Order: sequence, then C-alpha cells, then structure tokens
Amino acid sequence: MTAFTLRYDNPDRFVSGTVGEPGDRTFYLQVREANRLSSLVCEKQQVEVLANQIAHLLDEVAARSLSTVDIPPPVESALDNRPLDAPITDDFTVGPMSLAWDGRQDRVVLELFSDDVEETITGISEIDTSALQEGTVCVITLSPAAARQFVARALTVVAAGRPVCPFCRQAMAAEGHVCPRANGYVNPLH
Repeated sequence: MTAFTLRYDNPDRFVSGTVGEPGDRTFYLQVREANRLSSLVCEKQQVEVLANQIAHLLDEVAARSLSTVDIPPPVESALDNRPLDAPITDDFTVGPMSLAWDGRQDRVVLELFSDDVEETITGISEIDTSALQEGTVCVITLSPAAARQFVARALTVVAAGRPVCPFCRQAMAAEGHVCPRANGYVNPLH
C-alpha cells in the first residue's frame, strides 16, 4: 500500500459530529480548509479520548508556560454547533492517533492514522512510526483556541447519546431497557 497523507495546516473547521439516531450513530471527525473537506469515521470512545487528551495537553502547556501565546481556558460550550458539512463521505476509518505540541508554531498537532495500519503494528508495545508510513494519515495542526473549541463540541457530542440507566449505568434504548440490576424489568421504574 502506498502512503497517502491528508494535511490540514490551518483548518477553517475541525469538529466531531454524528450521523444517525442515538444508539445507532456513526461518529465522524471532520476537517475543512478552503475547498478541501475530509470526513473520518471513528468510534465514540476515540472522540472522547481525543477530546480529553487535547484538553490535558493544553492544560499542561499552560501550566508549564511552554507557549509564547496565551492558552485559552476550557470553554463550556462550543461556538460551532452547526451540522457536519455535506457531502459526508468516509475518507477512512481512524485507527491509531497521536497528539503533540509543536512549540515552534505554538500549535496542537494531531495525526490520525487509518485503521488498516493497526494490522501492521499489532503486538508492538511502542508504535513503530515506520510501520505507520504504509497507510493513510490525516495530519491536522490547530491553534490552542481551535483545539479548545474542538474539545467543547466533542464532549457535547459524546454526551448527547442515549440516556444512562441510573441502576446499571448501561445505555437505555428508546423502546425499553432490560436492566440486570432490576431483574430484567423493562419499563421505567418510578
């Protein structure tokens, strides 16, 4: 397989979003720069982990004064709540991800690798970047403010799923929920 890199050095928009109903949603990371658009399929857990790790990275950079620009504090809600840009075409499914701080540019750098590279690195405790050169990768460089906006929206998108059962903490379907802690009682307990 030939290496293929999608590079977004100054994206106009980088967001997470979903298509489908809660319980049957497909999660996307979508990046747009000028007239280029990439939609990357990923798992809900990947969106949540990525958002939390970006937030942690920015907090660490701010705490250690590693930046020549001000790192904005966390934001409660994202400014961009628009739907994903159309057309939504799956460029690839995200597998391994890497996250770094570029101190020369004062930017967050994300590398999102296609899931087909996971077969190449299975069993390796440290990711061998030479093995990752064979698959598709999307490299996204974000300002600290854009990264904070991504975090706010991503955490909102992840939390917008099905309600959680107060007894067993499993997601409840709209048609009912068989709760193991309530001996399989399907209807809501009042």
